[in-house]
Amino acid sequence: MTGVLVTGGTGKTGRELVNLLRDSGVPVRVASRNPAADDPDAIRFDWTDPATHPAALNGHDRVFLVPPVQSVDPMPLVGPFLTEAQRLGVRKVVLLGSAIPLAPKALDLAGQVEAQPGGVVLRASGFMQNFVPPHPLGRRIRRDGEIRTAAGDGRVAWIDARDIAATAAALLSDLDAVPGDQHDYLLTGPQALSYPEAAAIITAVTGRPVRVAHAGADEQAADLRAAGIPAEFATILAAADAGVPAGREDELSTAVLALTGRPPRTFTQFVQEHAARWATPAA
Repeated sequence: MTGVLVTGGTGKTGRELVNLLRDSGVPVRVASRNPAADDPDAIRFDWTDPATHPAALNGHDRVFLVPPVQSVDPMPLVGPFLTEAQRLGVRKVVLLGSAIPLAPKALDLAGQVEAQPGGVVLRASGFMQNFVPPHPLGRRIRRDGEIRTAAGDGRVAWIDARDIAATAAALLSDLDAVPGDQHDYLLTGPQALSYPEAAAIITAVTGRPVRVAHAGADEQAADLRAAGIPAEFATILAAADAGVPAGREDELSTAVLALTGRPPRTFTQFVQEHAARWATPAA
């Protein structure tokens, strides 16, 4: 039994991870709700349909675990999946978590993963990819040249999803790829930036002015709901943003360098690579 099951295999991090593992010759199964018909490694996987779980797990000894998106309590769905994974002989699970747990039960899930043999939790900081469409933040920048936030001048150690994927690939490439006994890694970019600082970088690189406007947590939650985020999760996201000035998201980590052998990308590098994504929409 060998290979890696990548849940969320078509998402921002999962897609990059799949490519990295394939490039390294690691067998991969790409799990998603809508698997690509032309990908022989793709399989249908739905957190809300437990009947899809055994087939996805069968024959693979490692799992990259992306919890149900925008769920405030992932445990009822993920808990039985982890039990099934153990029953089928999975020997390593790498969970994509958050530096600041957004869902109230996220800590319970992280604890359950860490308690498993071979369990590893990646606590990722805010994604740089949030600044580009189709994320609501990226859509507003592109449409209005504006960032609306309750974070004030608080800083976040933004990280490129590609660096998260590279870290996960280093851990999942083989069963022994966990240095020492560490089972929890904080993943960040090389610097913490406020939204005004991020806006200044986008402006300097693209030549398109991007302003920052203050929004209270309630106002921001309403914006997120209008963008299609479920109400309860929108409230959690807005509260997390309002908590940024307390300094909960500006801690820096060297885990990406330690596990991959190269430093994480800077925000300026990210903006340079994605400058066209903020082009003014055609009239």
